[in-house]
Amino acid sequence: MLKKTKICRFCEDGDVYINYKDDKRLLRFTTEQGKIIPRRTSGTCAHHQRMLKRAIKRARHLAIIPYVVEIPR
Repeated sequence: MLKKTKICRFCEDGDVYINYKDDKRLLRFTTEQGKIIPRRTSGTCAHHQRMLKRAIKRARHLAIIPYVVEIPR
């Protein structure tokens, strides 16, 4: 059974820099608990995964995105 290779979304779009102010895009790469989705799951390349990690941590520090998303009960 052949496994389909995942293509990095950022390489496909030709993005040079991942902006920490783009909260909608960064939240797409985090789980409901606030964890960063790993490279093997998201399909990003190593270079862009490091940039993504840095951008998410900067955005959390500046309170642009939350550390943990609260789920209403």
